[in-house]
Amino acid sequence: MRNDIASRAWDIALALTSWPSVTGSADEAAVASKLAAYLAHFDAVWTTPIAQDPRRNVFALKRGRSSRTIVLTGHFDVVPVEDYGALKPLAFEAERLLPEIIARLRATGENPLALADFESGDFLPGRGLLDMKAGLAAGIAAMETYAGDLSLLFIGVADEEDRSAGARAVAPLLPEIEQQHGLDIALIINLDAISDQGDGTAGRVVALGSIGKQLLTAFVVGKEAHACYPQDGANAAYLGAELLTEFELAAELAETSGTEIAAPPTALHAKDLKSGYNVTTPAQSWLYWNTLQHRRSAAEVFDIALMLARRAMARAARKVGRDIPVMSYAELAARVPASVIAAKAQELAGRNDLDLPERAKLLTAHVWGLSGLSGPAVVMGFGSIPYPAVTLTDGLLEDAIMAAVAPLGLSRLSYFPGISDMSFFGEASGDLSVAAANTPVWGTSFSMPAPAGYPCINIGPWGRDYHHWLERLHAPFAFEILPRALLAVIEGLSKSG
Repeated sequence: MRNDIASRAWDIALALTSWPSVTGSADEAAVASKLAAYLAHFDAVWTTPIAQDPRRNVFALKRGRSSRTIVLTGHFDVVPVEDYGALKPLAFEAERLLPEIIARLRATGENPLALADFESGDFLPGRGLLDMKAGLAAGIAAMETYAGDLSLLFIGVADEEDRSAGARAVAPLLPEIEQQHGLDIALIINLDAISDQGDGTAGRVVALGSIGKQLLTAFVVGKEAHACYPQDGANAAYLGAELLTEFELAAELAETSGTEIAAPPTALHAKDLKSGYNVTTPAQSWLYWNTLQHRRSAAEVFDIALMLARRAMARAARKVGRDIPVMSYAELAARVPASVIAAKAQELAGRNDLDLPERAKLLTAHVWGLSGLSGPAVVMGFGSIPYPAVTLTDGLLEDAIMAAVAPLGLSRLSYFPGISDMSFFGEASGDLSVAAANTPVWGTSFSMPAPAGYPCINIGPWGRDYHHWLERLHAPFAFEILPRALLAVIEGLSKSG
């Protein structure tokens, strides 16, 4: 039997999940007005725009007797639903989807763990229920239940699954919102989900920080040759392969904090730039890697990347019989008038058919063509929005938070292991100047606010296989424990303040 707050969290979660909100869709753009209406019972509700974007962010304030404020926040967008196949029409209807998924798993025999989870009665399916509408629901239910002195501010943001446009728009507004509403933000609680393939121990956590992310890129220029005389040139596809070998799971870029490991880099894209078949070796190729950080700055990541690239090209040089210099994008760009680069960058910023790495590739190729340089060479840079690593720095606040949740069985995690909007709300380490200088589309295709710098943690639901048709939420924790944990933190900070 669910208690009142658990029943309320359940109802809210299923209601929010029933609203389709795939990132970038008209449905996502429509959510802000729906959510604002849904939260109309709070003291103040409003939405704010995202520049050059039809989507909006949603705010709801429950005013307490104190100006001291805790923010509860999370994203309302979800990834697409095509992976559900024939079950796609039910992807947003958790309770109707459940028996259909069970029937499918029984019939096919695929994924015995998922079948056991669903048959246990403890897990619910549904696109976005785990990631992360159950977290939003727990925050709203806790906010409705709380009757103490603190003020509570709920913020629902768009677009976390793509470019975090919502959080990037909200972060610089927070000081103004504090001033306008007489608030003093003491803590931001992100409500995002954690994956746990075991018994839930790794999911029942308070994350006191969040990993950072950089997308490293390599623009590789070879020297064309006829395939019958490959020694006359330097194949850009081969040079790229040496980079792939060097960077894949490179220990030098796998950062460790105690027992927590930021996953080593892995290639997300590797392709030569030939447009069709011929017997000429590829002249150029383009590669990029996902890299994760705990404390390392963009400068440190880039220095390691340049070292790895030079090591790979030294190996390649022995085979192709010629030197292959490695340079940064900033060094390349210094050879071309800034106004020329800016004009091309602005043109690419209007290409909504291109993602950020593709724009970075085209701009790098354009600058290379104007540089007067000839290959072979490798140009290293960054290709997308950086996510700064953040961590809680107030030891007393950490102690108060952990003391509040300990009776509910939650443990401490230093870094939320997934990329999250915490990067824009929390206390970031290191500056981003090196990233800015080496990201071709910085300032045109996207803008980066300074991290808001508030104490920021994550307490959210856990489950398995998010971004997959078997995405499933551990319901007992999400509805019975999570809202109570949020209340415990809120009440604990009220007493400690």
